[in-house]
Amino acid sequence: MAEPTVSAGYTKALFDLAVSKGADRGELMSAAGLTSDQFDDPDSRLPFATFKTLMRAGKQLSAEPALALLFGSSISFEKLSIVGLVAYSSESMLDAFQQMNRYGRLVIEVEGVGDDDRFKIVRRNGEVWIEDMRKNPNDFPELTESTLGRFICGHNRFQPDNPAYLSAEVTHDAPEYAELYEQILGVPVAFGAPRNAMQLKEVWLTMRLATERPYVFGVLAKHADELLAELKDSKTVRSAVEARLIPILHKGEVSMERIAREMGRSRQTLYRQLKAEGVGYETLLDELRHRMAIHYLNGEKASVNETAYLVGFSDPSSFSRAFKRWTGYSPGQSRTLEVRDEV
Repeated sequence: MAEPTVSAGYTKALFDLAVSKGADRGELMSAAGLTSDQFDDPDSRLPFATFKTLMRAGKQLSAEPALALLFGSSISFEKLSIVGLVAYSSESMLDAFQQMNRYGRLVIEVEGVGDDDRFKIVRRNGEVWIEDMRKNPNDFPELTESTLGRFICGHNRFQPDNPAYLSAEVTHDAPEYAELYEQILGVPVAFGAPRNAMQLKEVWLTMRLATERPYVFGVLAKHADELLAELKDSKTVRSAVEARLIPILHKGEVSMERIAREMGRSRQTLYRQLKAEGVGYETLLDELRHRMAIHYLNGEKASVNETAYLVGFSDPSSFSRAFKRWTGYSPGQSRTLEVRDEV
């Protein structure tokens, strides 16, 4: 299994927080084995081990033992990656959770999870919990701390009038600053528990999100909004299908059955109508992904990895293979080549 990685932007956010808490910039850079040029591209990747070293060095040099808890409670994903934008554009809290699970590895990959979901919603004794499924969590309890802060405090910033978390459990023992947990998180925390988990109110499962950005990806590439508008004005069945696909490509839930149902017709009827226009559904979907990938990459607002997820690929390597099939070169090369949309 490949070594897990963390985005440079996320790593820099931790570095900057440690410095703001008193760590000497040069000493911290040296202790973590980092160089300033590694922060130049926020979408580049750094080893997870480097992030762990930085966290430990940051705590020591800043004399702030609760650095990880403070980091998680203050970090804003929407400022670092597409992850936050996806969550904020979701229709429900449950949908936001699912998308965070899908996109979260763009920011930080963790050991012992692989391609499986890191977080799962479970019921225990009639209670609703989010459990962190990563392996060997006590090897790096700081990640548990930052996760608690990110979920609980992040939700409270996003939904200040609808607090949803009731309590938390962690597998590590209580640290010397244990009293800060409840002060920062606002919920009681049990230490030395069998699992790392956060208890939710039942209403969280059906909580709707009032969003002003139902089509969030227009902020990443203006051509996407323009294309969607054009499709909505078109009269062909193909354009009607594409108009429904664009806003949900990132979810990966793009079956022909779903689109046919949304259009109020059977799969067989949609198949015949598309065939009459000279296109099959899979070809239409493939060509749409091609066009949208070009738009996102040319807009220089989304990284290659982000673009892969935006157009519905479950992993960047699959996207890279598809992109090479479409264009003859890798998506990374599209940053330096003038690309014509030939679809």
